Amino acid sequence: MAIGDIIVGIDIGTTKVCTVVGEVNNFGQIETISSTSCKCSGLKKGKIINEDEISLSISKTIKDAEDETNLKINSAYVTIPGKYITIVQNSIVKEVKDKYSGITAKDLQGAISQLKDIEVPEEQALVDIVIDKITLENGTVVQDPVGSLSSSFTLSAQIILAEKEYVRTLNSIFRKAGLEIDGIVPTTLAERNLLLDKNELHDNIMLLDIGAGNIDIGVFEGETFLYTNSIPVGGDNITNDIALVLNISEEEADKLKRQYNLALKSFIDNDNDIILNTCKDSTKNKIIKSSELIEIIEARIEEMFSIINKDITNQGLKPKINNVILTGQGIVNINKSDVAGKINLNIPVKISTGRAVSTVRPNFRTSYALVRYIAAKPFARTVSSSIDAQSNNNFFKNFIEKVKDFFYS
Repeated sequence: MAIGDIIVGIDIGTTKVCTVVGEVNNFGQIETISSTSCKCSGLKKGKIINEDEISLSISKTIKDAEDETNLKINSAYVTIPGKYITIVQNSIVKEVKDKYSGITAKDLQGAISQLKDIEVPEEQALVDIVIDKITLENGTVVQDPVGSLSSSFTLSAQIILAEKEYVRTLNSIFRKAGLEIDGIVPTTLAERNLLLDKNELHDNIMLLDIGAGNIDIGVFEGETFLYTNSIPVGGDNITNDIALVLNISEEEADKLKRQYNLALKSFIDNDNDIILNTCKDSTKNKIIKSSELIEIIEARIEEMFSIINKDITNQGLKPKINNVILTGQGIVNINKSDVAGKINLNIPVKISTGRAVSTVRPNFRTSYALVRYIAAKPFARTVSSSIDAQSNNNFFKNFIEKVKDFFYS
């Protein structure tokens, strides 16, 4: 990245679209120059159900951002749910052309080109490359090999593949909004550097982003991105359960969930009475105990963690996970949700305490994390979003070309 680069990140959630525009300042840091959001229900349980609604919401956030920044935005990066992603671990050994002159940028470029040279299934598209380790011939691990005296080096990386049909749909949505896609990044991969603290970045971690209608799972073994998936449940399911069991409106159910925000009945201090104002049965102003409400919340949260537990167990990943980090507005506002997670997963669980987390409003954490991820991308030729007028009729082809150009080639 270069001083003045402008990066636009968009996160499409179950209830809203959030856009962050960041600029690289004189200190090489990302400075947020705009944060905009718009309500949207075009995504449900991680699936796109209304392209036009999402497109209109994106257009609204971009228009607001343009008004705020006096920029004309023509492209942006976007997150993608984990269930549409396949991670391919790849490692190559690159022989150096002249070991006495040191490893050159051209040697590194050639190595990255070799990393991309994998067989991609017809139904998938390559959207990202995550380089996690560069090892010299003598076993020394380096951040940047250029200039090092070594006759060879090993490049280890994850090749990120996405379902081509989902990519096509995203391109269609962005096209309707008058935008080009700069790149597509798995949600938890984008969030990792924002949500984990310094020690957690080197630990074996499962990151859980529990939103309104979707849980994104990301498993990291130190720097290595091992696994991602998404599960179509979230905070809205808790609200729906409360409304269904108590036979009240969803509005009242959501209000009660926020007011009695406790994940475990055993932590109740005072089992007080609750008057239900919208009860639909014959009993008006029905009275229940707060323990009855919390029991409903507890059951749904237990089910969420049980599904997660089954998923990571089936993948053979559970023994590798040392700690679980929780984020997402679907659960972090419910007290003792971390304790409930620990009970059900039998792994230490905590709410995210990454140093930068508190500086970003919850609505914009994922889109801001996306901007930060792109800004920190190593060995990228260019990361800046486009603020120049562009036209390209073959949108999908143009997107693939941008992914290729994102890395040295």
